[in-house]
Amino acid sequence: MNPYVLAILLSSLGIGTTLTFASSHWLLAWMGLEISTLAIIPLMAQQHHPRAVEATTKYFLTQATAAAMILFASTTNAWTTGEWNIQEMSNPTALVLITMALALKIGLAPVHYWLPEVLQGLDLTTGLILSTWQKLAPFALIYQISPMMNPTLVNMLGLASTIIGGWGGLNQTQLRKILAYSSIAHLGWMMIVMQYSPNLAILNLILYITMTTATFLTFKNVASTKLSTLTLTWSKTPMMTTMAMMTLLSLGGLPPLTGFMPKWLILQELTKQDLPLTASIMALAALLSLFFYLRMCYAMTLTIAPNTNNNTSTWRQKSSQTTMTLSITTTLALALLPITPAIMALTT
Repeated sequence: MNPYVLAILLSSLGIGTTLTFASSHWLLAWMGLEISTLAIIPLMAQQHHPRAVEATTKYFLTQATAAAMILFASTTNAWTTGEWNIQEMSNPTALVLITMALALKIGLAPVHYWLPEVLQGLDLTTGLILSTWQKLAPFALIYQISPMMNPTLVNMLGLASTIIGGWGGLNQTQLRKILAYSSIAHLGWMMIVMQYSPNLAILNLILYITMTTATFLTFKNVASTKLSTLTLTWSKTPMMTTMAMMTLLSLGGLPPLTGFMPKWLILQELTKQDLPLTASIMALAALLSLFFYLRMCYAMTLTIAPNTNNNTSTWRQKSSQTTMTLSITTTLALALLPITPAIMALTT
């Protein structure tokens, strides 16, 4: 892609998200969401591969549907209350519609079906943008309307996403689909705590973005998109493979890694809110996700000689990719648990 075109598209992505962040009016927020959607579509279709074009079409249709729902719901609210302000949503029908539209935007269950298919059709770099940056603008809106949202609906979305995100990834062999289901499960954790402690949900989002970025960059560095090709990474990059294994365990939420912190704090918050059953279901659903992370760890670090694998060995060429971002995100994904008290002081 022409570097000037790429610069325009990336800056449009940034402008769209920033516009949604800065807006208190539904029309401006909608405009920001549309700008960032239209900016990522050429990035998704740049390979001209049938799978990429199919993924782009699916993404465009789902995002256009969600945008139309947001516009309809905000217009309905303005019609009945005369108010366009995001934090003045008092019409219950409009609130339910907007909650479902934003759930469709980010890929929460039960409106998640597009996410694994779309992510599977993209290259790892665009997949990284879709899994991280594109979640920010809808989450900013969810954060703003969280005090007014229907608690039952939000709980159902959170629980369904955590369970389906864990269940869906169990029999996958494609890394991008596994990461898509991982994304759905993490979004469930964020939604479940959003109405009780929005700052904790934002902390979870930041840590999720950090860990997912480290994972995507690792797979990009070793040029791996399938579980079977992961089995060959230990001989090429043993240190990176070890770090990737730790990052995956952090995504699974094992102590003493960073990923344990948001799960621990969210379970603590749910218990404080007298929701022990919800907390128990969330903790058990996290075990489903942990299983497929462990599968990836097993493929990366335990299938070494003298075990045989059925994959053709790839050429060992020195990677020309920069690893600074990967180093920073991996360090953050592994080592932030000790500073939990300081982070809690900032979020409360």
